[in-house]
Amino acid sequence: MTVSPSDFIQAIQVGRPPTIQKLFPHSRALLVSGKFMDLAMLKKQNAICLAANGRNSWVIRGVLKAAQKANSALIIEIARSEGGAGAYCAVNYWNIARMVDAFCNELGITIPVALHADHYGIKSPADIPVAKVEIPTLFEAGMTSIAIDASHLPDDQNLLANLELNPFIPKWAGLETEVGEIKGKLGLSTPSEALFLIQGLNAHGIFPNWIALNNGTVHGIEESGHGIQVGLTREIHEALILYQVSGAQHGTSGNSSARLKEIARQTQTTKANVATALQMISWGLEVNDDGNAALDGDGNFIKVKDQGVTEAMWESMVAYATEKGWKGGNYKKLNLPFENKILGLPKEIRERMENRVEAFAFNLMANVFNSSDTADLVIASILEVNGFDPGPKARRIEDPDVWTPEKIAARAAKIVGNSGPEGDFDD
Repeated sequence: MTVSPSDFIQAIQVGRPPTIQKLFPHSRALLVSGKFMDLAMLKKQNAICLAANGRNSWVIRGVLKAAQKANSALIIEIARSEGGAGAYCAVNYWNIARMVDAFCNELGITIPVALHADHYGIKSPADIPVAKVEIPTLFEAGMTSIAIDASHLPDDQNLLANLELNPFIPKWAGLETEVGEIKGKLGLSTPSEALFLIQGLNAHGIFPNWIALNNGTVHGIEESGHGIQVGLTREIHEALILYQVSGAQHGTSGNSSARLKEIARQTQTTKANVATALQMISWGLEVNDDGNAALDGDGNFIKVKDQGVTEAMWESMVAYATEKGWKGGNYKKLNLPFENKILGLPKEIRERMENRVEAFAFNLMANVFNSSDTADLVIASILEVNGFDPGPKARRIEDPDVWTPEKIAARAAKIVGNSGPEGDFDD
């Protein structure tokens, strides 16, 4: 279908949540609930929405231009570790919406964009009171979707944390939940753990759009080559089919295009996070076909001449990382101290950074994730419901009386899981 100018104007008028309308009353950026992205991918079938972690300005600008070119719906996100109160990026939970809105208006972007608070991590019960205060501020600042990640906790505490925090999330917002910390082949998620979480939420009238799993992938640089386990992902998604929850694929960087295509074709995945690859590409590093940054014989990143940042800036970044003792994936911590320095580079340098991201992201959308032309499907859904909330996909089928806190604890004790070793597996 082709969206007419009048359809787009109507979508702007009715499809943006109240928080977005209040923040950007005169904007032509179509910032919408994450629910619409999930629905569009399901409608197209075997399609996945790119969820780009906007660790810097050039990643955000590049993926916006790629989505416009592909006519694809898009999610732009930032995780709590990346952009929370202890951020390592200049882009954060509270400014990302303003940046995306400004870039959309500047660049003439007309595709729909959801703004996702990725990995809002709950690592202990002590995090919950803080979350009750902080989560509303994220939506006041323009977020349209959130991932409550209490996967670091035991199964019963994970579920109970999700239940306790749900009243602080707008009903119209996209919602992601998670089971099993993302730590590669260690502590893989199981169907019983995923069912426990989704059934318990369902009993209390909570219907997530997505569930994230530990299905064999990692955050950051994929070193083992183990990667996503398609069969396990399919098995868990099939176990959840009655509850109409889609999959969110984390740790996409470092997995081959062939494997990602299998995820699109064989599972119910409609969202895929890409962070590290886009960051490295924006800086001008050599990246292989799987999105992993290449290393030289000494284990150092390889800077492509006349790509990304200037050679002098890269030397400065490497020197800073060496001074701090940062290696490999910890280069992500360079985002915060160098954002303003890179903003001060000549326009042609900044443009080649975002253009490099655009080329990579466009290939993902058009040739791997099969999300081309899903922008039209989102707009059609907005016009169909004539509003900013398409409602839940699922309905309650579980009995809340058998999902009380006491019974949740008893059920959790019977789950056979594999939590894997202790460690810091943050995004």
